[in-house]
Amino acid sequence: MSARSWALFAGMSLVWGIPYLFIKVAVDGGMPPAFIAWVRVTLAAAILLVLAKRAGLLPSLRGKGRWLLVYALVEICIPFPLIAAGEQHVSSGLTAILIAAVPLFIALLAIRFDPEERATGSRLVGLVVGLVGVIVLMGLDVAGDSDELLGAVAILIAALGYAIGPMTLKAKLAELDPRATMGASLLIAAIVLTPFAAADLPDENPSASVIASLLVLGVVCTALAFVIFGALIADIGPGRALVITYVNPVVAVARRRDRRPAADHRRLVALDRRAAPALPQSSAATRRSNPAGA
Repeated sequence: MSARSWALFAGMSLVWGIPYLFIKVAVDGGMPPAFIAWVRVTLAAAILLVLAKRAGLLPSLRGKGRWLLVYALVEICIPFPLIAAGEQHVSSGLTAILIAAVPLFIALLAIRFDPEERATGSRLVGLVVGLVGVIVLMGLDVAGDSDELLGAVAILIAALGYAIGPMTLKAKLAELDPRATMGASLLIAAIVLTPFAAADLPDENPSASVIASLLVLGVVCTALAFVIFGALIADIGPGRALVITYVNPVVAVARRRDRRPAADHRRLVALDRRAAPALPQSSAATRRSNPAGA
């Protein structure tokens, strides 16, 4: 990968490793999952659409409404509330580890939909063994509690959406500037989520820590993250870009504030060792297209 790609990869690994912590803070502070998702996407949409308008990028979205809607649904509207709901029952570190299933879902979907993203050789071995690690983690952490199991299933469904979204972005929207693409997608998501958020408003005023968490989620973990993500997808493709989900748990476990730190850390180390064969293949990837300007 180029120096730019490595910088984008490092940035994504950080900004998408920390949201699980801030979602957990907001959930524990009494914020309903749909409301958290709505605040997050509305704030990010406002920021990105202003930037896109100032750059004269909005006209490039003409004729892309259908695919923007699809992307918004599978990448934002469905996963964001599911992750927030799942984190009512599982830890933020485990959430990040479960999201690490995204590259595995992409590898499976690529068999049918995108030959360029098919995993072969050592990369395939790394992804398959990584999946075994995720299954072991689920069995150890949630098998004895039905609420935790449902929370983990919700997060895995979100992970499937996170796999479908980037493949849609690459196939139908990769030529657009990510500020416009992501801003429009986030606006669509905000509209879709509005009735759900209105039906489940918080019962109490948010604390300072909750407000700070929502701001970080909207500005850093959504607005900034989605622009970086769009550029990274255009640069190296979804399969390689989403190997970040093997790095995210390191950030999530390091920054976590909830229970079971020692156990999750030991399991994280085991998962990273199992997944390691997937990384050299990613680092050896060549650029297939020019990234959209970020």
